[in-house]
Amino acid sequence: MSGGLLVAGTTSDAGKSVVTAGICRWLARRGVSVAPFKAQNMSLNSFVTRDGAEIGRAQAMQAQAARVEPSALMNPVLLKPGGDSTSQVVLLGKPVGELSARGYHSGRQERLLETVTDCLQRLRDTHDVVICEGAGSPAEINLRRTDIVNMGLARAARLPVVVVGDIDRGGVFASFFGTTALLGREDQALLAGYLVNKFRGDVSLLEPGLEMLRGLTGRATFGVLPYAHGLGIDEEDGLRVSLRGTVRESNSAPPYGEDVLRVAVAAVPLMSNFTDVDALAAEPGVVVRFVDRPEELADADLVVLPGTRGTVKALRWLRERGLADAVRRRAAEGRPVLGICGGFQALGRTIEDEVESRAGTVEGLGLLPVRVRFAPRKTLARPSGKALGEPVEGYEIHHGLARLDDGGEPFLDGVRVGAVWGTHWHGSLESDGFRRAFLREVARAAGRRFVPAPDTSFAALREEQLDRLGDLIEEHADTAALLRLIEDGVPAGLPFLAPGAP
Repeated sequence: MSGGLLVAGTTSDAGKSVVTAGICRWLARRGVSVAPFKAQNMSLNSFVTRDGAEIGRAQAMQAQAARVEPSALMNPVLLKPGGDSTSQVVLLGKPVGELSARGYHSGRQERLLETVTDCLQRLRDTHDVVICEGAGSPAEINLRRTDIVNMGLARAARLPVVVVGDIDRGGVFASFFGTTALLGREDQALLAGYLVNKFRGDVSLLEPGLEMLRGLTGRATFGVLPYAHGLGIDEEDGLRVSLRGTVRESNSAPPYGEDVLRVAVAAVPLMSNFTDVDALAAEPGVVVRFVDRPEELADADLVVLPGTRGTVKALRWLRERGLADAVRRRAAEGRPVLGICGGFQALGRTIEDEVESRAGTVEGLGLLPVRVRFAPRKTLARPSGKALGEPVEGYEIHHGLARLDDGGEPFLDGVRVGAVWGTHWHGSLESDGFRRAFLREVARAAGRRFVPAPDTSFAALREEQLDRLGDLIEEHADTAALLRLIEDGVPAGLPFLAPGAP
């Protein structure tokens, strides 16, 4: 088998990432050599490959679904928003500069098309099938001229396109029809059909509408995927996903000990890699909540200051909201606080930043004996070691370099003072033994009779979630039609819907 497919969406967050992952897992289980691909990703949730390249976490998750090692080829362009309409451009895993949205769409994006198609071809040369994910909507007619991730890529690589629609939002038929009609003639010729996502209820009630849609567009619907709770799959874009006040999906098993453990995560601006706390939420009896008010810290057993693309901006936000004083009071009372990456930097004494915010020297919260200087070169690494008596692995993505003053005890690459911990390592809590040892320390400091379950495996839980995505495709999509589409491409003679965009 050989071929490819582009999974587009009627909107952002329609389900492109999970559908792409589901197709990858379904094909991998069939013995197909498959790889994921996203030409251009805008996300603050990123990952470091084994050779030190930075890519979107969604593509790393899709690679795991495909049972292949993540690489920079799978996400050649990553945009990391930094506020004020600018983004850091990461090209083939390495940062190459900051650009405004206007600057990016005024020529840089078109010049990247050759790089993008070259990466896709290299993946196609080494895998039977490549499943590509689009971005936003393919019908952004104001951006079509410079598009390299949706129909621009599909046309350049002659990829068949399936459009995913989120029926839970409502208006899915209008979205499918409107998306198709707004495309130009050559783009419409590549749009093979649709996938309905997040359906609740009796599918038989939907079928007349699907038949009418086929009559109107001449295109089939390749499946109706039910609404699936508790997938816990990595979010693509922390900028568009509002987590404030929400509870991260947690393990439904009862607490192993007598008490639950409550974790409050400060929802700082430009929050990055908030997926770090997913491993905590996977523990029975741990409840993870994202907060933005000081009173929400009162009953928390652990407060997490997560990563951020704007450490100085996050510090200002913590102070303006009264969260900085609340965190200081916790530390003075010996109540647990964990800072990760930008959160670790914020807990230090000073930050010297002429790179990210260009704010000069700024005072930190002063809870850890650390001084941070931002360097132009970004640190991208996959460290491993031992902490709290357990093996641990992680990954680093930061410009800030931490210098430890006297005082405190080592903690990963950072430091611990009492019940305040800080580290640049993302992903460390996915190491099961280390996570359990850390939670025992937190429970002891918080005075909770919480006991980590001895057999929780985060890696096994993630595999179960990816298998659930594969099951969604296998059980609810027209897999025979998808296989024909991937191998043979779009059938000729699909009707053109006017008016189409030029």
